[in-house]
Amino acid sequence: MSTFHVLLVWALVQAIPFLAVSILLSDCAYPSGYGDGSGNCVGVADVSLKPQRREADENENIFDITHKFTPHTPVGDSTEGIGQFLTLLTSMKNGSDYNFSEMKLPVHSGTHVDAPGHMYDNYFDEGYDVDTLDLRVLNGPALLIDVPRDKNITAEVMKSLNIPKGVRRVLFRTLNTDRRLMYKKEFDTSYVGFMKDGAQWLVDNTDIKLVGIDYLSVAAFADLIPSHLVLLRGRDIILVEGLKLDDVQPGIYSVHCLPLRLVGAEGSPIRCILIKELKAISRKSLRLDGRVSAEGWVQDIIFIEGLKLDDIPTGLYSVPLRLVGEGGSPIRCILIK
Repeated sequence: MSTFHVLLVWALVQAIPFLAVSILLSDCAYPSGYGDGSGNCVGVADVSLKPQRREADENENIFDITHKFTPHTPVGDSTEGIGQFLTLLTSMKNGSDYNFSEMKLPVHSGTHVDAPGHMYDNYFDEGYDVDTLDLRVLNGPALLIDVPRDKNITAEVMKSLNIPKGVRRVLFRTLNTDRRLMYKKEFDTSYVGFMKDGAQWLVDNTDIKLVGIDYLSVAAFADLIPSHLVLLRGRDIILVEGLKLDDVQPGIYSVHCLPLRLVGAEGSPIRCILIKELKAISRKSLRLDGRVSAEGWVQDIIFIEGLKLDDIPTGLYSVPLRLVGEGGSPIRCILIK
């Protein structure tokens, strides 16, 4: 073998480790702003690896309005939160080839959704569970509004908000956000919510089909059952509770909320995000060399609610739960065509 061939073989052998690292890290799951902060993927041997947890993307176009699940996440009638909800069944530190956890979580804790069977036993028996909730209601244009801070949501308050007809999704930000109640492990019965007359006014005088609020219940504690019964009776209004609405400006957004497909469950943890209005964009600018501009079609969803689905470019929403300290999560995925 010539000297040239010897040197060539030596060079290839030396390059194998670098080629292997390049292949393993070719598809980065942590784009710019994640991983090591440079936009480059980092290997497992990098001691500087520090994941970032974000409430909004770097351009503040996407807002995470879901509270993290931790042992201190509040749940009704508890002073200690949900407690330890993750159990590491197999651990790499103990010799396993992988980490594998089990999750036990109350379905009405943290940011979650109510199904009609939550308050109506006949609906529960008939199968009106979270798997029957309409994704068209849980995804689309939404109005985030501030509620007067000194009272529960009564019929008088609802009238004063002047919510236009045709608005189908409203997120109500109340004194609960100012008091940071969702950050406290103790359940607080003094939270702000709907009184029965306020719930009835919403049903009778608006087109709202998604009601979102910033504590564990849309119904004020004094009218806990009556308000729920009014809102859930028709099975066409979806209640999203425990939303994280701090640091988000009032206005029009596109909301995307995805519960788990828990067959038989009357509630579910839910992951919700807001996508705010981007610059105006024409339908022609949606495509470039046969590709789809995600920002473009998301912007159109905000304003074109009655558009036929086959007129909108396909987009994928994959939304895991916010499980702090966990290496995996149940996830809900939908395609919007």
